[in-house]
Amino acid sequence: MAGFLSLLRRLYLTLYNWTVFFGWVQVLYLVLKTLKESGHEHVYSAAEKPLILAQTAAVLEILHGSVGLVRSPITATLPQISSRLFLVWGILWSFPETRTHVLVSSLLISWSITEIIRYLFFGFKEAFGFAPSWLLWLRYSTFLVLYPTGISSEVGLIYIVLPFIKASEKYCIRMPNTWNSSFDYFYAAIVSLGIYVPGSPHMYRYMLAQRKKALSKSKRE
Repeated sequence: MAGFLSLLRRLYLTLYNWTVFFGWVQVLYLVLKTLKESGHEHVYSAAEKPLILAQTAAVLEILHGSVGLVRSPITATLPQISSRLFLVWGILWSFPETRTHVLVSSLLISWSITEIIRYLFFGFKEAFGFAPSWLLWLRYSTFLVLYPTGISSEVGLIYIVLPFIKASEKYCIRMPNTWNSSFDYFYAAIVSLGIYVPGSPHMYRYMLAQRKKALSKSKRE
């Protein structure tokens, strides 16, 4: 029974990783194609559907960690996925005014390259039991450049959307109401910006430590 469950887990994770991998490949292809043919103003509209599907699918990774399907710590997975979903749904999908900004292109290129490498790495690990050494190196090295460019794009887009949130009051809850409580999406966005200040360096140091651990282990093997 244990062997069957292990096989089932492996099949599921293989399917999951390769499916999301192809989703991000499509995002990158559409972004680069649109940049070449139409310009950055049209990047979001071209890549919207695969972007939303691929990034929203990452919610399953929180579940994977919670039930023990993977060893990734929830403390690292949850904030990363939450911030991505906030950008995709809470900013780009909710406020069309941000979609034509050049930062959308840098954001999607940074995200898609990172995720293509990550899901390819785990796709190999689950399907074949190993990942090529070059892929291991890419998995733990490309973030050195792509994490800063991705984070800078995220922060920039949140800053850009602030006046549109304030003007529209979208997702704001004003009193009086049935719940006798209020919520201001504008200030929530400002708080999220504040979280990036300590959160980004902390995550970067965490990934540097993971890189050192993974690459030194591969050398010993």
